[in-house]
Amino acid sequence: MRIINKIIIHCSATKEGNNVTASTIDQWHRDRGWKGIGYHYVITLKGKIEYGRSIYDTGAHVKNHNEGSIGICYIGGLGSSMEAKDTRTPEQKESLLLLLKTLKKMHPDATIHGHNEFSAKACPCFDVNKEYCNI
Repeated sequence: MRIINKIIIHCSATKEGNNVTASTIDQWHRDRGWKGIGYHYVITLKGKIEYGRSIYDTGAHVKNHNEGSIGICYIGGLGSSMEAKDTRTPEQKESLLLLLKTLKKMHPDATIHGHNEFSAKACPCFDVNKEYCNI
């Protein structure tokens, strides 16, 4: 098992209500020349947690921070005018919290971050530190 020191949350940068799946993201990433989906988990609009890349494999989701991290992507992150927006549904919020609690039990020393902490992006379009600082 890899040593995990970070759990990093992302959004798919898709419009609110546009439900895509892990297999869709997998194809997007393959189209970029990657070996497959870069995230380890994807949370659909209805809160279903889908598997992406195996957690035993290094992800491809944050430049220079993939080695010891797990990447989680929720579907959404853009409003109707393509502006950055927290579009998480109640089901996504519930599933994300459950997944984070589970991963923290497995990797108690891992810290939780938003993609925007490592890159000049709005992703995941909400304040991860404020929302999940006590997990």
